[in-house]
Amino acid sequence: MTTPPAAQPPAPRPSLKTYLNLVKFEHTVFALPFAYAGMFLAAQQHLGTGWPGWSTLLWVTVAMAGARTAAMGANRVIDRAIDARNPRTAGREIPAGQVRPAQAWGLVAVSVVVMGFAAWQLGPLPTLLMPLALLFLIGYSYMKRITWLCHVWLGITDGAAAAGGWIAVTGRFDAGAWILWAIVIFWMIGLDTIYATLDYDFDRANNIKSIPARFGIPAALRIAAVSHAITFLLLVALGVVLHTSFWYDLAVLVMGGILLYEHRIVNPSDLTKANIAFFDANMWLALTMLAGVIADVAWRTLVM
Repeated sequence: MTTPPAAQPPAPRPSLKTYLNLVKFEHTVFALPFAYAGMFLAAQQHLGTGWPGWSTLLWVTVAMAGARTAAMGANRVIDRAIDARNPRTAGREIPAGQVRPAQAWGLVAVSVVVMGFAAWQLGPLPTLLMPLALLFLIGYSYMKRITWLCHVWLGITDGAAAAGGWIAVTGRFDAGAWILWAIVIFWMIGLDTIYATLDYDFDRANNIKSIPARFGIPAALRIAAVSHAITFLLLVALGVVLHTSFWYDLAVLVMGGILLYEHRIVNPSDLTKANIAFFDANMWLALTMLAGVIADVAWRTLVM
């Protein structure tokens, strides 16, 4: 008579740190500064003060955190089988057994509720746009199975944060909101294309769509460079349209230097610094954008 195998103990409940690692919460630094920049610029244009108010600041922050957590949580569950096969991602929390799919979906559900409540606090237009936002937030996980234009989808999704910061103040779309959205779209296309070069071999072997997998790494890096050149031109255009001060212009020059640096340290024969180009450089670019906008609106409010 065979002895039945001993029952496996239930997996421990994930800690807060595990959940934060699951959704790469630190990457919120990419989109949140642009949402804040949209708020401050809109407040300067329409209120003349550059300050959107504590309530708007609070609910935009909550909405952003909820939206990004929902998107990343869903992505990790939907992609868990792909992540398990990819040596670079096999150690992520769900493939590694640290978080069960049901637990991750629970996190997504809570985040959607939080996002919805924050959108309701911000007014009718953010509330009306929330279902469309959710379509883009969740849909990105499926785009890489369908088209190499998945990077564009990601850019549209993240760019909505910048436009959302603007409309949270004004309740409508203006030229500034559209330009901010376009800035983040092209910025994200470039940085996500660079990041995708790390999975070039795996993506081609597993029919995962991306610009590098479709066109090859040299062409992909050229596409990323063109996308970032457009980003820089749009940053300049935003300053012209909004009549910004020297402080914003200085920040744009610094951001242009950061973009140039990204493309100097990554080349087809050496992708070892692609992670630096993806995270470190773009973190500083986003923070530079926010610092430049804050300095600009403060100068225009207090001095001009």
